[in-house]
Amino acid sequence: MFYFYPVLRLFGLSFLPEGNWDLGKLRELVSDSFYAQTLWFTTWQATVSTVLTMALALPGAYVFARFKFRGKSLLQAFTTVPFVLPTVVVAAAFRALLGPHGLVNDWLMAGFNLSSAPIQIDRTIWFFLLAHIFYNYTVVLRIVGGFWAHLESDLTEAAQMLGASGWQAFRNVTLPLLWPAISAAMLLIFIFCFSSFGVILILGGPRFATIEVEIYRQAVHLFNLPVAAALSLIQIIFTFSLMWIFTWLQRKTAVDLNPVSQVASQVRAVSKVQKITVRANVCFMLLFLGAPMLALLIRSLTADGGFTFTFYTALFQNRSQSIFFVPPIEAVMNSLLFALAAMSMALVLGTLAATYLAGPKNRGTSLLDPLFMIPLSTSAVTLGFGFIVALDRPPLNLRTSVILVPIAHTLVAFPFVVRSLLPALRGIPRSLREAASVLGASPWEVWRTVDLPIVGRALLVGAVFAFAVSLGEFGATVFVARPQTPTMPLAIFRFLSQPGSLNYGQAMAMSSILMLVTAAGFLFLEKFRIGTIGRF
Repeated sequence: MFYFYPVLRLFGLSFLPEGNWDLGKLRELVSDSFYAQTLWFTTWQATVSTVLTMALALPGAYVFARFKFRGKSLLQAFTTVPFVLPTVVVAAAFRALLGPHGLVNDWLMAGFNLSSAPIQIDRTIWFFLLAHIFYNYTVVLRIVGGFWAHLESDLTEAAQMLGASGWQAFRNVTLPLLWPAISAAMLLIFIFCFSSFGVILILGGPRFATIEVEIYRQAVHLFNLPVAAALSLIQIIFTFSLMWIFTWLQRKTAVDLNPVSQVASQVRAVSKVQKITVRANVCFMLLFLGAPMLALLIRSLTADGGFTFTFYTALFQNRSQSIFFVPPIEAVMNSLLFALAAMSMALVLGTLAATYLAGPKNRGTSLLDPLFMIPLSTSAVTLGFGFIVALDRPPLNLRTSVILVPIAHTLVAFPFVVRSLLPALRGIPRSLREAASVLGASPWEVWRTVDLPIVGRALLVGAVFAFAVSLGEFGATVFVARPQTPTMPLAIFRFLSQPGSLNYGQAMAMSSILMLVTAAGFLFLEKFRIGTIGRF
């Protein structure tokens, strides 16, 4: 109702504008070089982002998979934080660090008595490429590092006993075993970067037109709905194909290799090379992942070179007194209420879907596994645009309804709940349920007394995931949220879009609040997460 119906309406708007079959808009996309360049640039930047992320993150995945060191569990939790941060917060953090008025430029100008900022990467491709690497670094650590940690070292040792060098053993033994996990991580990163919106819109500016940004521009600025709809459909088809391949590769990571525990496969760094490898990767993670977040906090607490809470107190003020403007702090309350509603709906739907997928394998599960993941791969901008196009007539006349925001957030968060629950549900021995049934338990009692105690921790993980995803959702919200009910990401975007130091400072303050809330939630769930091989 809330995914496929809007998609079908987009299909009708694109190819049946007057009730008759018309491929004019599709021909326009194919014949106009601008749209071809947009598709090429979207694919190119996603490919470059994926390659750079893999190159920088694979050494870190190796360190996490094979070595024990002090503070590892805390560092592992810390590396998760960037991925769960909303895209607008990531963009704000990089502007606070490397923007024209960022900390690094301010320090260099003060230290070397410069009149202008020496680092000029604002509104360039390098700015959002760095943000994409920052955002997706942990995907490689979790998918590849998690799978790598469970591989038996006996296979590599056997190859070395037969005369293979360390490189030959890695190339001929370890890499083929890792390849399904590496491929899955690359595909997932590519999908995220291909459908990136907030980072490119804020850091790249109007010069860089990706499909996502062009859908937004055509729908909101030019009101060219048929072209926006055609672009949305192209993106849906493209990303669904990639997501189907991703779920297939993810199943391939479940090879029967008698996986060992992470503790048994990890050793202390002993040699000089090992110590340098571990320390270099740890320093890189702390610097690259920590610097933008630290800069965001510092920028939110400083003004005119001094410490201040001015930007935080300004969030409680309604300076314009407009009927369409509310104090920024109300955006925090709106986000919390929407997140609670979306979390509740996503938990119900996610539990039902994961229970079915964890059952006996058949053609239905093979089809529905990627189908349930498609909202994750679908552009949030496309989703929001579809809502505006489709939900404008009874009985679904919800275009101006406040409930549209949590519904959109539920669709975005739902796949995360499914992915959190599936490993736990698939790990429940069938004999436990059968024993309970033999002893007279009804299906509801079996679920309540057998399944729920086992999957309770995974359910908590899914709840925190859904809550945090809803808090930071931006792409769909920019379409469906009303002016009177802005969310935190929308408020941040509005502040960054307006000139003035106060607006900039309030954007940093609200971004810091959103960052701290999402980070606290995921650091908390690290205690409850159920680890699994190759599972995102």
